[in-house]
Amino acid sequence: MISTDTEWVGYAARLVATLTDSGDLHDPAWAAAIANTPRHLLVPTAYQQQHDGSWAEVGTNGPGLELVYSLATLVTKVDAAGCATSSSTKPDLMVRMLEVLDVHDGHRVLEIGTGTGYNAALLCHRLGAGNVFSLDVDAGLVAAARDRLAAMGRHPQLAARDGIDGWPHHAPYHRIIATCSVPRVPWAWAQQLTLGGTLLADVKFGPDAGNLVLLHRHHDRLEGRFTRRWAAFMTMRHDNDTTLGWRPKAGTSHQRITTVPAQPWNTDRVVWLLACLALPAPLLHGYLLDPVIRTPTAATLSVPDGSWCEIDLTTTDNGSQQVREGGPTPLWVHVEQAYHYWHHCDQPTWERFGLTVTSDTQTVWLDHPRNVLHRSDHP
Repeated sequence: MISTDTEWVGYAARLVATLTDSGDLHDPAWAAAIANTPRHLLVPTAYQQQHDGSWAEVGTNGPGLELVYSLATLVTKVDAAGCATSSSTKPDLMVRMLEVLDVHDGHRVLEIGTGTGYNAALLCHRLGAGNVFSLDVDAGLVAAARDRLAAMGRHPQLAARDGIDGWPHHAPYHRIIATCSVPRVPWAWAQQLTLGGTLLADVKFGPDAGNLVLLHRHHDRLEGRFTRRWAAFMTMRHDNDTTLGWRPKAGTSHQRITTVPAQPWNTDRVVWLLACLALPAPLLHGYLLDPVIRTPTAATLSVPDGSWCEIDLTTTDNGSQQVREGGPTPLWVHVEQAYHYWHHCDQPTWERFGLTVTSDTQTVWLDHPRNVLHRSDHP
């Protein structure tokens, strides 16, 4: 049963008020779910990054209640290398996704990415545990979520399995929601949706290049548009994940100037999407730091064949920046072309872009499925 400590109730009520005032929460059913779900029981500890890059564990009971019922993303697992591997989604993003998902009484929902179990808990409150199915590749997370959900009387179907295959045993589902990012939508997910069902997933075509997309199930395809507001999730992990080795810089460096902003993954996310549709993959972006004060001085791109570029963050009086490049594959030119195409199309926002997924292709389009920007075959 829920802890007799009722202090959390006031924090949950304030979270509902904050989400309502911000315009993220509209549906009274989701407001009731948030108000009646003790999130601190599902996230007993979180990690906050320190100035030196290390992570400090923070308890979420007592003084930590304010953190766990805030709008912050809570990092809940860190690996030996100091990389965050699991988190509890920001409540404002979570509720926006649930409202976009448009569930109704009797709907069966599959969640890809159990994490702490908070999203599953909200779904259980709204639909009943018998209609909620959630899976995660991390068996430890699933076991912890199962125990904590059971302690508050919620018993969704949970499994430790690779999300790329969905969960065919319990299909079909009326809704599928993925709380992790994928480079392409697995056709197995489409096959497990009812005709007319919907799928909400974060599709990324490169590092940070993409957004949430709401897809509708047709006889032969999934199709829909990206959501208005940008969101990002950790990449979906698999049982056989390996570390990619990057080669040293290749080629003789040459310099030129550019007038395109140096870090579109932070400043012009639609431009960055368009660029990554053309850039070679896999791709890394990052920064060069001043050796003394450790602040960024240049943005960087690199790919495994050794090709690279560095774009100074300092602009001249005429708005240009210096670019240094090397290696066999030009990189920054794709960003420049994307930037100019975006302006040519009247700076389209996310809602003008759409995605079509079939059993063997994935297609990005602008305004209409016939206006194809990029098509890729499933591997």
